[in-house]
Amino acid sequence: MSTHVTRLQGREAVARQTMAFHLDKPTGFSFKPGQAIDVVLLETPGTDAQSARHTFSIVSAPFENELIVATRMRDTAFKRVLGALPIGAGIAIEGPFGSLTLHNDRARPAVFIAGGIGITPFMSIVRQAVHDGLPQRLVLLYSNRRPEDAAYLSELQELERHNPNVRLTATMTLMGDSSQGWSGPRGQIDEAFLQRAAADLAQPVFYVAGPPGLVEAMRQTLNDTGVNDDDIRSEEFYGY
Repeated sequence: MSTHVTRLQGREAVARQTMAFHLDKPTGFSFKPGQAIDVVLLETPGTDAQSARHTFSIVSAPFENELIVATRMRDTAFKRVLGALPIGAGIAIEGPFGSLTLHNDRARPAVFIAGGIGITPFMSIVRQAVHDGLPQRLVLLYSNRRPEDAAYLSELQELERHNPNVRLTATMTLMGDSSQGWSGPRGQIDEAFLQRAAADLAQPVFYVAGPPGLVEAMRQTLNDTGVNDDDIRSEEFYGY
């Protein structure tokens, strides 16, 4: 695993209390869509070295000339320092690593199940697939409390319009607290939801990313619908 020192290009809000950080892409740095990096602050914000690093899935796709990571801005020492870094500040990255990457059998569809900020690895995969015109069916099920919490939702809707092989179904679970309108599905991703989403798919491979509780529940729900563990790939997001 390689270590690179790069620079912060910029930051932007991509949902409520959620920021994306744009980094220079080091020369020769390559990765697969769905992989992750460790972002390492050059000054330790806490009392131990571990407080200076955090693992992030890469949001940007390999064809892009920058690296993007995104996170909920919780009140932690790491995120306070990251959020206050001046544009142009140096920052270290280690990686890439991770195996939540798209399977190679293009005849088998992929079903991505994302909870909240768990959307990040799937953004990279879908961006690259649309860029390449990938002839593989990709179904994305995206759960959030409210539309204002749903990072990259409008971009995903646009990507779906650009590639007929991409299908997005977003659902909201707490619309009573929302200040925005929503005409799409509401409620949790349950067994019936999954069965409807995969009804026309032959031998799909399922991918799950999000908080540990969601990942565990989705794996159990998939098992209950008859999906074998060999066809489920998952990644739990801690500390987001």
